[in-house]
Amino acid sequence: MVTIATFNEPAQAKHLKTRLEDAGVKADIHNDGRLQKAVFRSEPQANAKVLVNEEDFEAANKLMLEWEASDPEIGSAIRCPQCKSPRIEYPQMTRKFMTPWLASILFALKIFPKEFYCQDCHFTWGKDGDPLPQPAAWETFS
Repeated sequence: MVTIATFNEPAQAKHLKTRLEDAGVKADIHNDGRLQKAVFRSEPQANAKVLVNEEDFEAANKLMLEWEASDPEIGSAIRCPQCKSPRIEYPQMTRKFMTPWLASILFALKIFPKEFYCQDCHFTWGKDGDPLPQPAAWETFS
């Protein structure tokens, strides 16, 4: 299954799931809000993900685009400001990159800022939607 939408609130994800299923598209919800709250010591953000089968992605995306303008709950889906992808992580360090306990220490010590991360184009941005400054090329190798 692939992510079709990412929300801050589980109720919004449930609403989209219901609308998709009413339209004949099988959908599921993955919510990792409790993990974020416990491990990353922050209010959950981008934690409720609506998943559809890969072969249903295009149909589900078309439905979402139709519904976004008239349904504020669906319109509140978080998308990458750069490529419009729904595949968002928050905080930016995915569970594949680093163990959660180590990440929680780095975030608590403010060594790494908490930011949104797009899994498709690798863009990062803050809660206000502004892109975060990127290091100069020479800083990445020092």
